[in-house]
Amino acid sequence: MKNNEVPQDDANLLEGKFREPCYALDEQGKYNTIKSVGWEPKNIVIQHAWEGVNEQIEETKQLVLQEKLSPIAYYMKKQLMDVQILAAYTGFFQWTVKRHFKMKTFNKLSDTKLMKYAEVFEIELDVLKNKKLL
Repeated sequence: MKNNEVPQDDANLLEGKFREPCYALDEQGKYNTIKSVGWEPKNIVIQHAWEGVNEQIEETKQLVLQEKLSPIAYYMKKQLMDVQILAAYTGFFQWTVKRHFKMKTFNKLSDTKLMKYAEVFEIELDVLKNKKLL
């Protein structure tokens, strides 16, 4: 594609703050990089992906509100983490993190352990302990 053909279909997904470099040919036939805000098909796919992520977060939130999962599961999803990443950040084993998803176990966790989660999620300990979902 040529410099003037680089797609600039801004769907406001990132409010025009992110521009992806694309290779294009200039008038002399040499490749250079032109920054693009995206093109419609790609923006649609990204929008659908974010809708899926937001649905998962909302489903997890509902499970927490029903006390079927602990707030740790909700904040993990909200921070776009998985068990492996959360375990690495907290220093807990993966099986331990999974155990902490159970309300019965969560209610028995010490402030020290909860503080590790709060620091990783960048929230106050009180927010995590009192199940205040943001």
